[in-house]
Amino acid sequence: MKRTVSSVLNLQVTTPARLVLQVAVAPRPGLRIEDAFTVTAQGEARDVTAIVGKHDGICHVVDVEPGQHEVRYEASVEGEAEPFEDDIADRLTYLLPSRYCESDRLLGSAREEFEGVQGMELVQAVRAWVRKRTAYVVGSSRVTDSAVDTFLARDGVCRDFAHLTVAMLRAREVPARIVACYAPGLVPMDFHAVAEAYVDGAWHLVDSTGMAPRQSLLRISTGRDAADTSFMTRFGGRVNLRGMRVTALLEGNLHTDDHTSPVVMV
Repeated sequence: MKRTVSSVLNLQVTTPARLVLQVAVAPRPGLRIEDAFTVTAQGEARDVTAIVGKHDGICHVVDVEPGQHEVRYEASVEGEAEPFEDDIADRLTYLLPSRYCESDRLLGSAREEFEGVQGMELVQAVRAWVRKRTAYVVGSSRVTDSAVDTFLARDGVCRDFAHLTVAMLRAREVPARIVACYAPGLVPMDFHAVAEAYVDGAWHLVDSTGMAPRQSLLRISTGRDAADTSFMTRFGGRVNLRGMRVTALLEGNLHTDDHTSPVVMV
């Protein structure tokens, strides 16, 4: 399987800042990746430090000065990623409430909706429940919105669907986490966020939006919630995102995904 992805961020920097950027494909065993990452200011390249984060995600760290900046990433990826090895520390970590996935505040609702449902049946029940009660509305949510906010508002974008899915699964004692990814077939094209749930000895993809086939997703970053997986985090200074373009293409035909069969990210 060959996938080609890219992303371009146009930034206006007002005061000096440090940026942590997560837009690169995570280099997993089994994947052959040819990629390039650059940050330029007025046509001149900036120094960038690459750091390997959790679950093989790559963080690019760059210090920026006032002015226009362009962040550009391009990658050609062939092969299929090997599954993660079982890690009890991960499973315990992803059972806990987190900043945007307050599973402790949703315990009562999760018990009421999913009492007696277990395993993959529970995962599919949560996915269907989130999809049915939540409207996908571009621009409807704030970057500070959490699973509880989405539960109350009943609308959001992909990260909101993923947060609510993860929070409800954790509330039913299923380890669950957020994955930021490139998604061939996604309309409108953008970075995408989905959930992963640990069931039957593996991490299975759960996309409650149903907007892209899971079989061709490419992992960028993995974590407790959007605090761990944001494509850009700013420390100090002021930075405005003036424009963004994301592409994700699969060579050949896209898979047909009914979003009910178990799928592991490759």
